[in-house]
Amino acid sequence: MKLYLNILFIISLLFISCNNSSSNQKNTDNSLEKVKEIGKLVLGLDDTFAPMGFRSTNGEIVGFDIDLAKEVAARIGVELEVTPIDWSSAILALNKGDVDVLWNGLTINESRKRQINFSKPYIKNKLVLVKLSSRDDLNTKEDFRGKVIGVQVGSNAETLDKDEIGSIAKEVRKYDVNVNAFLDLSAKRIDALAIDSIACEYYINQKDNDFQILYGIELNEEYYGIGFRKNDTALLNEVDRILDDMRADGSATKISEKWFGSDIMVK
Repeated sequence: MKLYLNILFIISLLFISCNNSSSNQKNTDNSLEKVKEIGKLVLGLDDTFAPMGFRSTNGEIVGFDIDLAKEVAARIGVELEVTPIDWSSAILALNKGDVDVLWNGLTINESRKRQINFSKPYIKNKLVLVKLSSRDDLNTKEDFRGKVIGVQVGSNAETLDKDEIGSIAKEVRKYDVNVNAFLDLSAKRIDALAIDSIACEYYINQKDNDFQILYGIELNEEYYGIGFRKNDTALLNEVDRILDDMRADGSATKISEKWFGSDIMVK
């Protein structure tokens, strides 16, 4: 009987030891070390989302977020690799390990927070409606009753169908990229487009098209953050630390002024 109890005791110790070892392995966060070891930080983006990350006339991916990320990567001691992805499945691409971060005007919201972790907010933004300037009939939320509003798949604007204005619209039409939605807006195939104000203002200024933002209609205010896998706390903390340093030493301000003419970084 004593031998039997001793055997059970040894088995129990082995079981506890294995569980602790497995738990420690699961809790080990080597996300920062892995990036350093590989020598690159892989950034996932929608490469049509100007001015955060988009292709220049020569095909190079540029933008505000790209400049920020390049400086962060340099301070980590690695190269930045920019990888265009399907933005409608961006979180899947991150959690599969296709990219290390989602860094492209990514709005912080509760749905995404259940699936990924976010850096500190670094840009304040808001969702706006844009119409053709010639549309004098669209000025209030009620004017959109029975109208068609465009949104980008995977963007925060998709929540519009839960908003009052989306509920009275005839249709909330979804697009793969905002550029295609703007084309349909120009062609009067949709009545308006719901889009981030930062992207919309930049597009209008660059294209000089006959669009008008309806600032009188209140939609969601929002913050941009950088997306990380749930277990990648070390990498998240390092990026947050570096961005804090960049705010303090003025380098983030210079990047913001380059793209927006002023410092719009959240302090």
